[in-house]
Amino acid sequence: MKTRPQPSALARHPRQLSAGAAVKYAPRRPRGLKTRRAILRKAVNIASLEGLEGLTIGKLAATLRISKSGLFAHFGSKEDLQCAVVDEARDIFVEKVIRPAAQLRGLSLLRALCQNWLDYGEQKTFPGGCFFSAASLEFDDRPGAVRDRILTLMKKWLGNLERAARDAQSAGEIRKDEDVRQLAFEIQALAMGGNWSSRLFRDQTAFSSAKAAILRRIDQVTTTVQSRK
Repeated sequence: MKTRPQPSALARHPRQLSAGAAVKYAPRRPRGLKTRRAILRKAVNIASLEGLEGLTIGKLAATLRISKSGLFAHFGSKEDLQCAVVDEARDIFVEKVIRPAAQLRGLSLLRALCQNWLDYGEQKTFPGGCFFSAASLEFDDRPGAVRDRILTLMKKWLGNLERAARDAQSAGEIRKDEDVRQLAFEIQALAMGGNWSSRLFRDQTAFSSAKAAILRRIDQVTTTVQSRK
C-alpha cells in the first residue's frame, strides 16, 4: 500500500523559501511581542506630543533606557519605527472608536462612530490629542511610506463614515437628496476642528462643541429627528 508523500517543510511554510526569508518571517515569541507592544505604546505617546518626525530610535531608546541595538532588533530604521507607530495608533483607534460600534448599522452607527471618536479625543487616549489629526497635518506634504500609510487609514475612516451614512440613506433614515460623501467630509472637518481647538487653545469645551455641531448637522439631514440621550 502506497502512502501519500508528506509535504515538505517549505511546502507547509511557503514564506520560508530561504534562510534569509526564514529569519525575516520567523514568528515573534510571546515575550517579544509583549516587549514590542510596550515600546510602541510609549512611542505613540511621544509621537502624539512631538510628532512622528520628532520620534527617533535614539530618543526612544533614551526614554525607555534601553540600547539602540535593542530597538534596532524591532525596527530597522526610523521610517520602520514611524510606520509601526502609525499601525499601533490604528489598532488603538479601532479598539476605542470602531469596534464598540461594530454591531450597529445606518444612522445608529454613524452617530456612534462620531460619539466614540469625540470621546477618544476628549478622554486623551493619547497625551497629544488625536494622533491621526496631528499626523495628517504633519505628513500632508511629505511623500513616502509614512504618508502613504496615514493616507490609506484616513481614507478608510472617511469611507466608514460615508458607508454608514449611505446605509442610513438606503434605510430611509437620511434624506435621498443628501450628498453622503459631503456629509462625511463635514463631520471629519468638525471633529478635527474640535481636536485643534482643544490642543491650541486648551479649550476644555472644544469636544462638546464639536459634538453638538456634528449631531446638529446629522439632524439636519435625517428624515425624522431621533431623540438622543
